[in-house]
Amino acid sequence: MASERSLKRKAFFVDEGTLRRAKKALGVATDAEAVRLSVERVAEMERFWQFMQRTRGKATRDGFDAV
Repeated sequence: MASERSLKRKAFFVDEGTLRRAKKALGVATDAEAVRLSVERVAEMERFWQFMQRTRGKATRDGFDAV
């Protein structure tokens, strides 16, 4: 992961319980992995929802209507 892109050090406050639950849900061992993966997933979901909004109402049984 780090070899593909640059990482930047940040300092912030995080609720311990939330971080512990995120680590368990994501299946990672470290706090740093949990934070990085969580931020990546939020960004992916935002791209997905933007796609969904752009294509709303354009789906057909055979695929997408010509736009």
